[in-house]
Amino acid sequence: MSNFIVKKVAVLGAGVMGAQIAAHCLNAKVPVILFDLPAKEGPKNGIVLRAIENLKKLSPAPLGNKDDAALIEVGNYEDNLALLADCDLIIEAIAERMDWKHDLYKKVAPHIAPNAIFASNTSGLSITGLSEGFDEELKARFCGVHFFNPPRYMHLVELIPTASTRPEILNQLEGFLATTLGKGVVRAKDTPNFIANRVGVFGILSTAHQAEKFGLSVDVVDDLTGAKLGRAKSGTFRTADVVGLDTMGHVIKTMQNSLQDDPFFSVYATPPLLASLIEKGALGQKTGAGFYKKVGKDILRIDAATGEYVAGGGKTDDIVARILKDKDPVKRMKTLRESTNPQAQFLWSIFRDGFHYIAVHLQSIADNARDIDFAMRWGFGWSVGPFEIWQAAGWQQIAGWVKEDIDAGKALCNAPLPAWVFDGRIGVHGAEGSFSPAKKTSVARSALAVYQRQTFRAPLVGEGIADGATAGTTVFEDESVRLWHQNDDVLVISFKTKLHVIGPGVIAGLSMAVAEAEKNFKGLVLWHADAANGGAFSAGADLQSMLPLFMSGGVKAIEPMVAQLQQAFMGLKYASVPVVAAVAGLALGGGCELALHAAKRVAALESYIGLVEVGVGLIPAGGGLKEAAVRAANDAGGNDILQFLKSSFLNAATANVSKSALEAKKMGYLKSSDVIVFNAYELLHVAKVEARAMFDAGYRPPLKALIPVVGRGGIATIMAQLVNMRDGGFISMHDYKLGCMVAEVVCGGEIEEGSLVSEQWLLDLERKAFMELLNHPKTQERIMGMLQTGKPVRN
Repeated sequence: MSNFIVKKVAVLGAGVMGAQIAAHCLNAKVPVILFDLPAKEGPKNGIVLRAIENLKKLSPAPLGNKDDAALIEVGNYEDNLALLADCDLIIEAIAERMDWKHDLYKKVAPHIAPNAIFASNTSGLSITGLSEGFDEELKARFCGVHFFNPPRYMHLVELIPTASTRPEILNQLEGFLATTLGKGVVRAKDTPNFIANRVGVFGILSTAHQAEKFGLSVDVVDDLTGAKLGRAKSGTFRTADVVGLDTMGHVIKTMQNSLQDDPFFSVYATPPLLASLIEKGALGQKTGAGFYKKVGKDILRIDAATGEYVAGGGKTDDIVARILKDKDPVKRMKTLRESTNPQAQFLWSIFRDGFHYIAVHLQSIADNARDIDFAMRWGFGWSVGPFEIWQAAGWQQIAGWVKEDIDAGKALCNAPLPAWVFDGRIGVHGAEGSFSPAKKTSVARSALAVYQRQTFRAPLVGEGIADGATAGTTVFEDESVRLWHQNDDVLVISFKTKLHVIGPGVIAGLSMAVAEAEKNFKGLVLWHADAANGGAFSAGADLQSMLPLFMSGGVKAIEPMVAQLQQAFMGLKYASVPVVAAVAGLALGGGCELALHAAKRVAALESYIGLVEVGVGLIPAGGGLKEAAVRAANDAGGNDILQFLKSSFLNAATANVSKSALEAKKMGYLKSSDVIVFNAYELLHVAKVEARAMFDAGYRPPLKALIPVVGRGGIATIMAQLVNMRDGGFISMHDYKLGCMVAEVVCGGEIEEGSLVSEQWLLDLERKAFMELLNHPKTQERIMGMLQTGKPVRN
């Protein structure tokens, strides 16, 4: 095995995509140079410097830590091309014009190092066409690497070779993209718009066509084609507004210019409504108007008939919403097809058009069906891919219906379904892999070394591969937790509660897991099966399970549960084998405290960590404030502890949540020794490796030591700040009360500065304050508001 280590990346083009790709390389600690044209006036690198400034303002944030923007090296094509010699990977991301790209390639080619990979981030131009004019040597190291916008958050990267690209180049790049940048890689053929945009944009055009046919407004279509279908919440037209209607128009143009022989060619006409919006300069979100326009607090929609903006808010008919809620995919599709409701007819039509399209084009655009499903899931935010939907809804039945519609002239074109659709199959995904029409057989998944790091790969309908909810050997399972292992010396505990909230069952499970791990394993990992699909690590204590206790026995009935929670977390901290928390997604309140008590944290980049209890009128009582005091005392190392406490006090008092794992390090919720993992599918692997390594290195839990605290002097200093915030109207009276209580705990209570206290002393202070607040009417208002609406109440 030979290592392929990318020591430095160059990105050519500081536009929206180029700058964000550079930012994401930096998130992953890969040094990067961002190039653009020399500026006509001011500093020569002005274009790049402005792009870097802009990165700090974009939302969602391209950088995990805004301060890192300063680490992007800047260059222009006139003075700095010699810097390319140090780069192992060069990604071109300039405007989508073949002639401009060729001009740039002529300039940079002489400076590219002999082993560097050269790639274009084009979203649809021919990679072979782009490579024309290179010598054979460079051609062999050139390919397409198509990131989706925004590059930090979109999982998909399409990798597109030419006939000359050396296979090992692609394998090396795939490894780098998957592990270092955390991406889901799909290999595409060099056809216009590759896979995701080809299928996705056809889907948008079919949706626009059928919406017009069935007389549905854009807001109704978005409600029908968003979360209700397991797709991006923004639906079809709002997504187009976010992407930019000019970009949309450009991708459609590519199809018009290069797909004249396609049986669906007539569908690639620019929809009249889109054309008129582009002509008016209404390009979507960036110009303030597109299919939608925000006026004050109201969101207006375009009326296709008049071209005017009118009140929006159109919704799915109740009958259709009920059909879509049916859990049985076979029944759901049959009911949509048979319904006379225009919205149901519209949905059947877009499903049929999609199935027709992917069946006809599978052989020309992808190696196998899996690549189309993953491209749509990872690039367009679908929860299930189009072939998966077809297979789950009954392959043969759907195939028959699509054929009937084609024969009856109801489809968008009369191209017949390919013969393989009717060869007696029940789908395209099975235990042996996914169907490839060119190879006339099923193709197994990639066996590249990088995928050995994914304990559970993204599953597909029909494949029947093991997933984290059922794999391995179960040691214990009930409705709250599962304790299991894979014969590799590490015990895993997975929560089964909604959002992995912590109630009595989870607390009991944690204590049981520690005892089992100490007896039979090298370590314990806290990990959940939906970690890679946007699940939560833990949304905190289960308020819902506290309610009955509270109703029957008042505050007194809840205190024993809080004490048990504290002791379970302390059990993790002082376990005699290492406990590793594999954090991804939300780790809020008790979920954050759970992670704080592990011996180590392995966190996915997209981890949103924070103590948010003040939002429901409480203070953290699972040891979160105690840990803040312990860490401040350790970090101060004999200096002024208060300086080290201030930020953790403020984070807890304002319910501040990290927007990435990188920011969580800055906030102190993750330690500098904690590991950040970019691909959430690798989280379990890395957490187990860490647990075993700590054990093998002779792990011992920390010794129980006394903690120096700042006492009443510290409380007075913090309260002076809180008084200013209260009197300035920045916080409410109840927020002020909560702030004072947080201050009292992190400072160790009303005792002399420099006093030494035990962790139990701090836990008792937390619990006492928590109990007092539970009795407070303002806190009860906040809790009820949160349970009823899911939103914090400010009172």
